[in-house]
Amino acid sequence: MLPCLDEAGALPGVLAALPERYRAIVVDNGSTDGSAEIAAGLGAKVVHEPRRGYGAAVHTGLEAATADVVCFADADGSLDLAELPMLVHGLADADLAVGRRVPTGPGVWPWHARAGNALISSLLRHKGLPVRDIAPLRAVRRQALLDLGVTDRAFGYPLELLIKAKRAGWRVTEFDVSYGERAKGTKSKVSGSLRGTLRATRDFGRVLSR
Repeated sequence: MLPCLDEAGALPGVLAALPERYRAIVVDNGSTDGSAEIAAGLGAKVVHEPRRGYGAAVHTGLEAATADVVCFADADGSLDLAELPMLVHGLADADLAVGRRVPTGPGVWPWHARAGNALISSLLRHKGLPVRDIAPLRAVRRQALLDLGVTDRAFGYPLELLIKAKRAGWRVTEFDVSYGERAKGTKSKVSGSLRGTLRATRDFGRVLSR
Protein backbone atom coordinates (compact mmCIF):
# COMPACT_ATOMS: atom_id res chain seq x y z
CA MET A 1 0.00 0.00 0.00
CA LEU A 2 1.48 3.29 -1.12
CA PRO A 3 0.10 6.61 0.11
CA CYS A 4 0.89 9.02 -2.70
CA LEU A 5 1.03 12.79 -3.12
CA ASP A 6 2.81 14.02 -6.26
CA GLU A 7 5.20 11.08 -6.69
CA ALA A 8 5.08 10.79 -10.49
CA GLY A 9 8.87 10.68 -10.77
CA ALA A 10 9.22 7.88 -8.25
CA LEU A 11 6.35 5.53 -9.04
CA PRO A 12 7.87 3.68 -12.03
CA GLY A 13 10.91 2.61 -10.01
CA VAL A 14 8.91 1.91 -6.85
CA LEU A 15 6.38 -0.32 -8.61
CA ALA A 16 9.10 -2.08 -10.61
CA ALA A 17 10.70 -3.19 -7.32
CA LEU A 18 7.49 -4.77 -6.03
CA PRO A 19 8.11 -8.49 -5.38
CA GLU A 20 6.34 -11.08 -7.48
CA ARG A 21 2.77 -11.85 -6.36
CA TYR A 22 2.55 -8.61 -4.38
CA ARG A 23 -0.20 -6.25 -5.53
CA ALA A 24 0.21 -2.49 -5.31
CA ILE A 25 -2.56 -0.22 -4.05
CA VAL A 26 -1.67 3.41 -4.65
CA VAL A 27 -3.75 5.82 -2.57
CA ASP A 28 -3.73 9.15 -4.34
CA ASN A 29 -4.03 11.94 -1.79
CA GLY A 30 -4.72 14.81 -4.17
CA SER A 31 -1.79 14.66 -6.60
CA THR A 32 -1.62 17.22 -9.38
CA ASP A 33 1.30 15.70 -11.33
CA GLY A 34 -0.46 12.73 -12.89
CA SER A 35 0.64 10.23 -10.23
CA ALA A 36 -2.69 8.40 -10.27
CA GLU A 37 -2.65 7.94 -14.03
CA ILE A 38 0.96 6.75 -14.00
CA ALA A 39 0.24 4.22 -11.24
CA ALA A 40 -2.82 2.89 -13.06
CA GLY A 41 -0.87 2.61 -16.30
CA LEU A 42 1.73 0.51 -14.49
CA GLY A 43 -0.87 -1.94 -13.24
CA ALA A 44 -1.46 -0.67 -9.72
CA LYS A 45 -4.91 -0.44 -8.18
CA VAL A 46 -5.56 3.25 -7.58
CA VAL A 47 -7.96 4.60 -4.97
CA HIS A 48 -8.51 8.25 -4.13
CA GLU A 49 -8.59 9.94 -0.73
CA PRO A 50 -9.40 13.66 -1.03
CA ARG A 51 -8.82 14.38 2.66
CA ARG A 52 -5.19 15.39 2.97
CA GLY A 53 -3.19 13.45 5.53
CA TYR A 54 -0.94 10.42 5.75
CA GLY A 55 -3.29 8.58 8.10
CA ALA A 56 -6.28 9.31 5.90
CA ALA A 57 -4.52 7.83 2.88
CA VAL A 58 -3.33 4.77 4.79
CA HIS A 59 -6.75 4.03 6.22
CA THR A 60 -8.44 4.36 2.83
CA GLY A 61 -5.92 1.94 1.35
CA LEU A 62 -6.46 -0.46 4.23
CA GLU A 63 -10.21 -0.48 3.61
CA ALA A 64 -9.65 -1.03 -0.12
CA ALA A 65 -7.31 -3.99 0.42
CA THR A 66 -8.56 -7.56 0.30
CA ALA A 67 -5.44 -9.56 1.23
CA ASP A 68 -5.09 -11.08 4.69
CA VAL A 69 -1.67 -9.40 5.11
CA VAL A 70 -1.04 -5.80 4.08
CA CYS A 71 2.20 -3.85 3.78
CA PHE A 72 2.81 -0.11 3.86
CA ALA A 73 5.60 1.90 2.26
CA ASP A 74 6.31 5.44 1.13
CA ALA A 75 6.00 6.06 -2.61
CA ASP A 76 8.98 8.39 -2.97
CA GLY A 77 11.58 5.76 -3.88
CA SER A 78 13.52 5.94 -0.61
CA LEU A 79 12.56 2.41 0.44
CA ASP A 80 13.30 -0.88 -1.29
CA LEU A 81 10.06 -2.79 -1.74
CA ALA A 82 12.10 -5.92 -2.47
CA GLU A 83 12.59 -6.10 1.32
CA LEU A 84 8.87 -6.49 2.02
CA PRO A 85 8.95 -10.33 2.11
CA MET A 86 11.36 -10.13 5.04
CA LEU A 87 8.75 -8.24 7.03
CA VAL A 88 5.91 -10.50 5.91
CA HIS A 89 7.88 -13.58 6.98
CA GLY A 90 8.40 -11.87 10.34
CA LEU A 91 4.68 -12.13 10.98
CA ALA A 92 5.15 -15.85 11.61
CA ASP A 93 6.35 -14.86 15.08
CA ALA A 94 4.83 -11.42 15.49
CA ASP A 95 1.65 -9.40 15.05
CA LEU A 96 3.39 -6.40 13.51
CA ALA A 97 6.66 -6.22 11.59
CA VAL A 98 8.28 -2.83 11.08
CA GLY A 99 11.41 -1.55 9.38
CA ARG A 100 14.23 0.31 11.04
CA ARG A 101 15.68 2.66 8.43
CA VAL A 102 19.41 2.34 7.81
CA PRO A 103 20.68 5.17 5.56
CA THR A 104 22.57 3.97 2.49
CA GLY A 105 24.68 7.13 2.31
CA PRO A 106 25.43 10.49 3.92
CA GLY A 107 22.75 13.14 3.77
CA VAL A 108 19.94 10.67 3.11
CA TRP A 109 18.27 11.31 6.46
CA PRO A 110 18.43 15.01 7.54
CA TRP A 111 19.53 15.69 11.09
CA HIS A 112 16.24 17.29 12.14
CA ALA A 113 14.26 14.24 11.03
CA ARG A 114 16.64 11.81 12.71
CA ALA A 115 16.56 13.81 15.94
CA GLY A 116 12.76 13.88 16.07
CA ASN A 117 12.56 10.19 15.28
CA ALA A 118 15.14 9.33 17.95
CA LEU A 119 13.22 11.30 20.58
CA ILE A 120 9.87 9.65 19.87
CA SER A 121 11.47 6.19 19.62
CA SER A 122 13.14 6.63 23.01
CA LEU A 123 9.78 7.51 24.56
CA LEU A 124 8.29 4.34 23.07
CA ARG A 125 11.11 2.21 24.44
CA HIS A 126 10.48 3.77 27.82
CA LYS A 127 6.91 2.50 27.48
CA GLY A 128 8.26 -0.99 26.78
CA LEU A 129 8.02 -1.08 23.00
CA PRO A 130 11.35 -2.26 21.52
CA VAL A 131 11.59 -0.04 18.42
CA ARG A 132 14.19 2.46 17.24
CA ASP A 133 12.28 3.99 14.36
CA ILE A 134 8.79 5.25 13.57
CA ALA A 135 9.22 3.68 10.17
CA PRO A 136 7.02 3.95 7.08
CA LEU A 137 7.71 0.32 6.08
CA ARG A 138 5.54 -2.21 7.91
CA ALA A 139 3.56 -5.43 7.51
CA VAL A 140 0.50 -6.47 9.48
CA ARG A 141 -2.63 -8.60 9.22
CA ARG A 142 -5.39 -6.49 7.71
CA GLN A 143 -8.30 -7.41 9.97
CA ALA A 144 -6.21 -7.11 13.12
CA LEU A 145 -5.20 -3.59 12.12
CA LEU A 146 -8.79 -2.62 11.39
CA ASP A 147 -9.83 -4.01 14.78
CA LEU A 148 -7.07 -2.01 16.49
CA GLY A 149 -9.00 1.16 15.66
CA VAL A 150 -6.27 3.65 14.76
CA THR A 151 -8.03 7.02 14.42
CA ASP A 152 -5.29 9.53 13.58
CA ARG A 153 -5.55 10.73 9.99
CA ALA A 154 -2.39 12.84 9.90
CA PHE A 155 1.30 12.11 10.52
CA GLY A 156 0.49 10.65 13.93
CA TYR A 157 -0.95 7.45 12.41
CA PRO A 158 2.20 5.26 12.67
CA LEU A 159 2.82 6.35 16.25
CA GLU A 160 -0.76 5.67 17.32
CA LEU A 161 -0.49 2.28 15.64
CA LEU A 162 2.56 1.39 17.73
CA ILE A 163 1.05 2.66 20.97
CA LYS A 164 -2.20 0.78 20.45
CA ALA A 165 -0.29 -2.34 19.41
CA LYS A 166 1.56 -2.21 22.73
CA ARG A 167 -1.66 -1.75 24.69
CA ALA A 168 -3.24 -4.68 22.84
CA GLY A 169 -0.33 -6.94 23.73
CA TRP A 170 0.87 -7.31 20.16
CA ARG A 171 4.26 -8.83 19.47
CA VAL A 172 6.23 -6.26 17.49
CA THR A 173 9.43 -7.12 15.64
CA GLU A 174 11.81 -4.71 13.92
CA PHE A 175 14.05 -5.35 10.92
CA ASP A 176 16.82 -3.22 9.44
CA VAL A 177 15.79 -1.91 6.02
CA SER A 178 17.62 0.20 3.46
CA TYR A 179 16.84 3.90 3.37
CA GLY A 180 18.13 5.66 0.28
CA GLU A 181 17.74 8.83 -1.70
CA ARG A 182 14.32 9.69 -3.01
CA ALA A 183 13.63 9.65 -6.71
CA LYS A 184 14.61 12.82 -8.54
CA GLY A 185 11.96 15.48 -8.30
CA THR A 186 10.35 14.12 -5.14
CA LYS A 187 10.50 15.58 -1.66
CA SER A 188 9.61 14.03 1.66
CA LYS A 189 6.53 15.58 3.27
CA VAL A 190 8.20 15.08 6.67
CA SER A 191 12.00 15.02 6.53
CA GLY A 192 12.24 17.13 3.39
CA SER A 193 12.01 20.33 5.42
CA LEU A 194 12.28 21.52 8.99
CA ARG A 195 8.67 22.67 8.78
CA GLY A 196 7.52 19.21 7.75
CA THR A 197 9.46 17.59 10.59
CA LEU A 198 8.01 20.03 13.11
CA ARG A 199 4.49 19.34 11.81
CA ALA A 200 5.02 15.59 12.20
CA THR A 201 6.50 16.06 15.67
CA ARG A 202 3.42 18.11 16.60
CA ASP A 203 1.15 15.29 15.41
CA PHE A 204 3.25 12.77 17.34
CA GLY A 205 2.99 14.91 20.47
CA ARG A 206 -0.79 15.03 20.13
CA VAL A 207 -0.94 11.25 19.97
CA LEU A 208 1.38 10.82 22.96
CA SER A 209 -0.74 13.16 25.08
CA ARG A 210 -3.91 11.10 24.68
